[in-house]
Amino acid sequence: MRKIREILRLRWCLGYGVRQTAASVGVSTGVVSQTTARASACELQWSAAEALSEAELEQRLYGRVVAAGAIRPEPDPACMEAELRRVGMTLELLHLEYLEQHPTGLRYTAFCERYRRWKRRHKVTLRYPHKAGERLQVDYSGKRPSITSRETGERVPVELFVSVLPASGLIFAKATRTQQLHDWVSVHVDALEFIGGAPRALVPDQLRSAVSEPDVYEPVINRTYQELARHYGTAVVPARPASPKDKGKVERSVLTAQRWILARLRNETFFSLSELNARIAELLADVNARPQRRLGGVSRRDLFERIEREALIALPQKRFEPSSWRAAKVNTDHHVELERHYYSAPYLLIGERVEARMTAQSVEIFLRGQRVAAHARSYEPYRMTTDPAHRPPNHAAWVEQDPGGLLAWASGVGPHAEAYMRRLLDADGNFHADTRWRSGCGLRRMGGKYGVERTERACEIALRFGGRSYKVVANILKHGRDKHEQAAPPDAVLIEHDQVRGPEYYQ
Repeated sequence: MRKIREILRLRWCLGYGVRQTAASVGVSTGVVSQTTARASACELQWSAAEALSEAELEQRLYGRVVAAGAIRPEPDPACMEAELRRVGMTLELLHLEYLEQHPTGLRYTAFCERYRRWKRRHKVTLRYPHKAGERLQVDYSGKRPSITSRETGERVPVELFVSVLPASGLIFAKATRTQQLHDWVSVHVDALEFIGGAPRALVPDQLRSAVSEPDVYEPVINRTYQELARHYGTAVVPARPASPKDKGKVERSVLTAQRWILARLRNETFFSLSELNARIAELLADVNARPQRRLGGVSRRDLFERIEREALIALPQKRFEPSSWRAAKVNTDHHVELERHYYSAPYLLIGERVEARMTAQSVEIFLRGQRVAAHARSYEPYRMTTDPAHRPPNHAAWVEQDPGGLLAWASGVGPHAEAYMRRLLDADGNFHADTRWRSGCGLRRMGGKYGVERTERACEIALRFGGRSYKVVANILKHGRDKHEQAAPPDAVLIEHDQVRGPEYYQ
């Protein structure tokens, strides 16, 4: 903008000469002379010039006279913005439509310049004042490092996680295998331990591991990620979808990590993730210790120690253990299938929809927020982990197969019943343990049906005949043989008769 007002004030009010005015205003003497001459030619007095703005003065002295009809119609940038949101619409097509209505209108370059000028004025960025310890912005780098397989020499790309505390600019970076939930949560724990505390809020973008249901206004946070925030006393505040400026500090930090970490690793080879992360940690320490010119030579680490460390929330004594949640249904065998393994739940919950929380060491089953079962984690496929308390009573009696109860019953019946019960339970190896136990249960059932006295006599007869099955006792009791057949006295005298051959005959 020309300094017209000041030139006229010095010349007309203070009576300065041309050279004095030029020296004071900082322009050439030719500009002073020409400006004064133009004002005089327009018959402009100081009283009138004082009331005009600088732009009006410039128009009055230097403005061109435009012929009637020579003014070109201006396009409507707001309408152009709305039209450009449609699929396939371009500025070139809008310009062609504009020329159809105004054949003498602006050319394409001027037409586009009008729109871009309007866009710059209406795209204003809000500068957010970051407070110490308030937020931790997190993101993954689009450019990825890699590790090399020792066997095949294949380079396998991995992910680079980056976080930053905006107030001090302290950066954390670490490589992970994937962006899946387990890696996402684990690297957050590492980041919080690196800075030695927790901020008031975590600010990720709306990737699947952080947000289960994306939304501009009310995104649904992943349950495991929410557990991590609750464990460390912080909150999750995701950035809006497709709004990188909501976490502009970490976007800038990702660029810093790419330039000062990834670029320096380009000629190095790593055979494991731990080797890669060890090297990243070395370079990260250099990045955080590097003096910042915009901060007067203070490093990120120094600024963090000065203003932000004390503002962080103290970490709990127990490290957060990553978990995952699964929805499941209690099957008719009162077990829940989780990753090809079966965990028991109380039998009264058969058919109920439950939720399972799985960690590396444990499995917990919840019904409407209340824990109903807990087990040690097992990684054996198609096996069962069962809590005996979850079985129904009839199943418990069957599965436990306690021989002590059967022997206690038999001893209460009599010595012959006890001896026969031991014979059933101690059968040879041709019989499975389940079969032996079931035989004992059959004998006990016979005792309940026919009474103690008859059962005792039936067992005595069965022992004498060498029985090894409860069916022997059952047949004796069923046909009433215990009532008629008596055991031979131990001192019985052998009958001597010429028609009795005796045992020697059969030897």
